Amino acid sequence: MRYSVSQAARLAGVSVRTLRWYDEIGLLKPTEVTPAGYRFYGGEAMAQLQQILFYRELGVPLEQIGRILTAPDNDRAEALRKHRNLLLLKRRRLDDMLRLVDETIGGTIMYDERPKPTRVDWEKVRDQYAREAADRWGNTEAFLESREKHKDYTPQQEDAIRAEMEEIFTAFGQCADPTGEEARALVRRWQEHITKYHYNCTDSILACLGEMYANDPRFRENLDKYGPGTAEKMSAAIAAYCKK
Repeated sequence: MRYSVSQAARLAGVSVRTLRWYDEIGLLKPTEVTPAGYRFYGGEAMAQLQQILFYRELGVPLEQIGRILTAPDNDRAEALRKHRNLLLLKRRRLDDMLRLVDETIGGTIMYDERPKPTRVDWEKVRDQYAREAADRWGNTEAFLESREKHKDYTPQQEDAIRAEMEEIFTAFGQCADPTGEEARALVRRWQEHITKYHYNCTDSILACLGEMYANDPRFRENLDKYGPGTAEKMSAAIAAYCKK
């Protein structure tokens, strides 16, 4: 079975714009794109989308999710089972809240003595999964800091953060001299952007990112969409900035 982009977005609880963004950065490609440009998602793509949503629930940055999904030891079934567990805890908590509201409206509140899952229960499980993912997949401190920041962002804030990021990438793509003052200012702005919205981007972390932009084919492909050679320009600009 295949789903249109609007159907896939509705089933997953995300916006069509989000799916298009995932396609643009190479995180989730549609199964089929018709000559007219219509996107369709099959079972494999939908399963991958569920994985992405699980790691987003944990606050994992998109660039890190891309590396997780392509890692040889990535266990999709495990991720989906954990995502299902989180969703069940959420649903049970919402069901209890709805029951209490209905009882209040009816004027007869019947308290059930059985223990119920609470927001704290769900957060504890989510935090446990996040720490497991951090220990396994990346720098724990930066990973968890990013998760803490992203969990409170609204969709509108996420869109604004993404727009600022794209503006920086576009400027890098148009930059003539990756070792000049303009490039240096852009690197500083990019480092401040990461620190403000994701995690504390030290010079050493920034230097590692610069190497990855040039050497990782996925990053190179995504960045070069903002202009030929953008990945190389960013890598060279970051290297020059960190040396100084």
